[in-house]
Amino acid sequence: MPSGTNTNLEIVVLAAGRGTRMRSKLPKVLHCLAGKSLLAHVLDTARLLEPKKIHVVSGYGTKEIQLAFESAKDINWVFQREQKGTAHAVQQALPHIHNNSNVLVLYGDVPLISLGVLQNCVDRSQRVMRLVTTIMSDPAGLGRIVRDANNAVCEIVEEKDADDEQKAILEINTGILFAPGKELGGYLENLLPDNAQGELYLTDVIAAAVQDRLPVESIVCEKPMEVMGVNNRAQLAEIERYYQYRAATQLLAAGVGLADPKRVDIRGALTVGTDCFIDCNVVFEGVVVLGNGVWIEPGVIIRDSIIDDDVSVLANSVIEGARIESECVVGPFARLRPGTHLSAQVKIGNFVETKNVELGKGAKASHLSYLGDASVGAGSNIGAGTIFCNYDGVDKHKTEIGEGVFVGSNSTLVAPIKVDAGAFVAAGSTLNKNVESRDLAVARGKQRNIKGWLSPAAQREKRKS
Repeated sequence: MPSGTNTNLEIVVLAAGRGTRMRSKLPKVLHCLAGKSLLAHVLDTARLLEPKKIHVVSGYGTKEIQLAFESAKDINWVFQREQKGTAHAVQQALPHIHNNSNVLVLYGDVPLISLGVLQNCVDRSQRVMRLVTTIMSDPAGLGRIVRDANNAVCEIVEEKDADDEQKAILEINTGILFAPGKELGGYLENLLPDNAQGELYLTDVIAAAVQDRLPVESIVCEKPMEVMGVNNRAQLAEIERYYQYRAATQLLAAGVGLADPKRVDIRGALTVGTDCFIDCNVVFEGVVVLGNGVWIEPGVIIRDSIIDDDVSVLANSVIEGARIESECVVGPFARLRPGTHLSAQVKIGNFVETKNVELGKGAKASHLSYLGDASVGAGSNIGAGTIFCNYDGVDKHKTEIGEGVFVGSNSTLVAPIKVDAGAFVAAGSTLNKNVESRDLAVARGKQRNIKGWLSPAAQREKRKS
């Protein structure tokens, strides 16, 4: 990895196209791969080169694109009013580029380009032009690399302009280009739209460089998917599966057990300890950390959470913004919302929802409950159907449950309220007053059994008779 800013390198990212084949109002570069926009993937890789500047050329959807990256202070935005080809797009950025800089041209819809390939383009300092190529078994629709008798690159021919012999070439141009800024500017000034599309092709600078005796080198990318552009929904789905399978393969190599490597999605940054198992159709989003021996059953979604050793997350649970300590059991069908903190050995069962709540060691809420804005002491038990009423329509209020409290089923606790250590709440109670330690709180109507009760249907039949 580079050390320190590369003061001679400026990067231009082309992101002006509408992407009509996506059939979407959303600018193409804002469509997501693994939970992050295509353009964000490119920019994150570009930053690893530590360039002097990053210029993003936008056109369609400029407002939406800039809004999506409003917190990125290292981007110089360049507007391309009319889309007249890739060379025309780079021309818009040239006035912002120092004459002595080297320029690396990337594409906002080529999200998987690797740092290694780009380093091969920029690491050497001699005066040279480099382009990234790859070999495709089916190169239809792509520009072909034409080489001379010495196997040196001499030009790039777009398919619409290629003859049959050139169409048979399997080596294609990816569009990624490295060039000295001064020479690049001169070549671009002299380009003409002499092609079937009537556009200014960036690829035409290769022939100009050859004619000018500027050395032209090709950097061959061994993995075609890493330089694949996204032009439609099918290609986006294809590259998503490639990304996810690659991530799954890395997990397997790290010793993680996967029920099916093709049915796990990582949409962010996942850190995993040893001896973890992840079942089918599990989705990780944002930043997720798993300790050792974590067991995750099918259909689980985990977002921006930390899960410690030997935790079991049972099927179809959703965990977001939570901190779960060791040996907890969550689910099945549990929902842990932001601000949830489970101490060790807590049990959160089926159809239990939590938000902004702390549960002490060994506490339990085994089924059908809502716990919001609360603290629950160690060893306490929250019965089925219990609701912490935390919201009065304007403000949120806290429920405080001490250690060793037993809350009977179908209870309602109206916050703000405190139930002290060792207290009991009778099943079916609605509480709006504090409960002192070791008291039994009963807040329900007295039961009456009415003898000889007739159902409405029985009463109707009696009237008829």
